[in-house]
Amino acid sequence: MSSTGSGYSATDIITFIGVPLAVLGVLPILYNTVATLAALSKIKRMLRHGRLSALTRSDVVNRVIEVELPRYAVTPCDRFEETELYWRPSRQPSSIPGGSWTTFNWRTRAIGAKTQRVEYADQLRQPQVDVAFDKLVAYLLDLGAIPDAHGWKLLRSTGLWTPTGCSLMSSPDGQHEALTIAPLDDSDGHLSLRVNWSSDWITRNFSSLPPYWIRLPPPPQFRPPEVTNAVASEETSSTAEEEHDLETGDLGKSKEKGNGSSLRKESLDSIQKQAEKNTSATITCQISIDGLICAKSQDDEAILSPMNLQSLYIEHLRIRPGKTEGVWFASVATAYGTTSQTVLWNYKIPDEILTFARRDSVPCGVLVLLGVVDESQTPTWATNYNGQDEARDLFFRRSADQRAAVMAESRMAPPQREIAARERMQREMNQRLQDMRDRSRLEQQHRETRTSEALQSPKWDTGLVAENYLRWLKQNQDRAAASGISITQNMTLRDVVGSLLHRMVLDGQFASSICKTLDLWKAWADNGGMRRSDLEVLCEDQVLFALASLLVALIKDTSTAHEGTLSLDLQECLRMWKTVRLG
Repeated sequence: MSSTGSGYSATDIITFIGVPLAVLGVLPILYNTVATLAALSKIKRMLRHGRLSALTRSDVVNRVIEVELPRYAVTPCDRFEETELYWRPSRQPSSIPGGSWTTFNWRTRAIGAKTQRVEYADQLRQPQVDVAFDKLVAYLLDLGAIPDAHGWKLLRSTGLWTPTGCSLMSSPDGQHEALTIAPLDDSDGHLSLRVNWSSDWITRNFSSLPPYWIRLPPPPQFRPPEVTNAVASEETSSTAEEEHDLETGDLGKSKEKGNGSSLRKESLDSIQKQAEKNTSATITCQISIDGLICAKSQDDEAILSPMNLQSLYIEHLRIRPGKTEGVWFASVATAYGTTSQTVLWNYKIPDEILTFARRDSVPCGVLVLLGVVDESQTPTWATNYNGQDEARDLFFRRSADQRAAVMAESRMAPPQREIAARERMQREMNQRLQDMRDRSRLEQQHRETRTSEALQSPKWDTGLVAENYLRWLKQNQDRAAASGISITQNMTLRDVVGSLLHRMVLDGQFASSICKTLDLWKAWADNGGMRRSDLEVLCEDQVLFALASLLVALIKDTSTAHEGTLSLDLQECLRMWKTVRLG
């Protein structure tokens, strides 16, 4: 073996140089391994903190970590069945970018998975979720968020080019952003949003009315005297029959009858109690773009909690082909539940109903014939007939004829006078009968003429008709009570409409009757005006037409959103983007 002057052999020199070089070559691999394991540990810790289920794989040589996270479609929790989750933010929201949606509790459904290849933990992104835009906005409004008019106007005009960070909704105090535009990195062409919320911002509770819902207070309670008398007479009759059975010694028959009456009475009492409970309970209705979809009743004492909620039967008020009850109810409910300050509403009143409600369609003369208004309150529309002058002239003629006949009889011989007097009396009787027939025929002609003139009289708008009919109903409370309607002197038009909607939910027959009256009214308004047959129908049940006029008047006064307002901008944005990405 050769050696150098330094005393080290070639092998030693190669060892001294090669070993450090080998170590330096392995160090990057060791570093990548340590860094990858550290990043993987941090990623798993972040996933555990956010309670996220994910599949993780790591390549320590290439320093790559694969994370497969599920993608969800979400919807807010049920307001009535999941009250705690609905009003309380999530206890452990995810801190991973893109996971702002975990601020709230949702109903989730997996719709796929997304795989990410990252090198560092801060590169991890949580997949955004799909959510219905209208439900998201309604949920935030229900919690107390305030829409930002500038943000919605900008979103409507610029669409996906809206600047990132633009605020759409803010906290109730206006100091923080609740809903903002997010980057489009993971949106796949959808509108991307970010949400932020704190439990300290919630200013509403279960008793607050959510968007798309209306609250119908119960009508004033009354007990018709006819029903009371009927029940009393029935009880008296039943008691008398039982006493008679006992007196005659038919004890077996009396006991059997008593048991049957008791069972029947218990069944009727149970049904009556439930009906009375619903009648006196507040009803809340949810109106969607397809009309009424839900109605619940609850006692006023429990309105602050989800206790004692009862779903009501509403099939008779759903919008169906060939049926108008659902359309009329949804239209009136929309008019009842919305004002010029309403920001978010789903159902749009059909244009044909709005046009009908804002058209002058009721002749004022008809209201005079029905006794609703005095003729002095209307423009001149009827021909004045002076029947007293004609009757006086006829009386004078008949008196003159009678005097002339009596004078002629006085100059006759007694036998002829007797015959002439008998003929005169017969003639006068025939004349009186003929005069009576002529007078009856003339009065009938006058009535026909007056009816024709009333049908052709100037038409009043529905607001004026409803105003007069509301006064008429208050003056004829007995007639309204006979139809099952309780109206007090201090009730306004809106109060009466609320009680009518309340009854329409509970009474399908009443809803059908009043909607038929509305259909009849709309038919004559669209087809040239009221006819005699229409007037005859109104005379049969004038109370029903009076109530229908109140419903139409409320639709007439419905406030429509104007161009450039927050409500219109928000509704247009919800129409353009049905589903958005939230993260």
